[in-house]
Amino acid sequence: MLILIATISRLIPHPPNFTPITAIALFSVTKLDNKFLATLTPLFCLYLSDIFLGFYTINIFVYLSFTLVSILGYVIGKINLYSILLSSLLFFIISNFGVWILGYPKTFEGFFLCYFNAIPFFGYTILGDLFYSFLIKLVYNYFTRKNYINLIS
Repeated sequence: MLILIATISRLIPHPPNFTPITAIALFSVTKLDNKFLATLTPLFCLYLSDIFLGFYTINIFVYLSFTLVSILGYVIGKINLYSILLSSLLFFIISNFGVWILGYPKTFEGFFLCYFNAIPFFGYTILGDLFYSFLIKLVYNYFTRKNYINLIS
């Protein structure tokens, strides 16, 4: 269900980078026993939606960033403000490094301009990561406390 929601969220209109992929990466790696499958979960969501959105060279950097977000989530071990903001920053740094490599002059000015131009996107990334991470945590806690469904063992 989580994979379907994440996939659809990337296909419907939304602000740039305002998606649940970081939340799913952190949630999966902190709640699933199989850490390898947990790391693949956000990548699978990306892959499914990219079938419809298209595959581009920048995807290498996006997939790499979410792999590292999963590893970061594993190291930190929980979803909290620190892990969410660090994940947002990690995505920002890696994805925009890819944008710089693929589309900007390979100069200090080009590097600076690339990251400067990405600042508005970073705001959406942080907001989306905070919103979805706390939402997924809230929903998980609600269902596990109410004993309706044990979503993740």
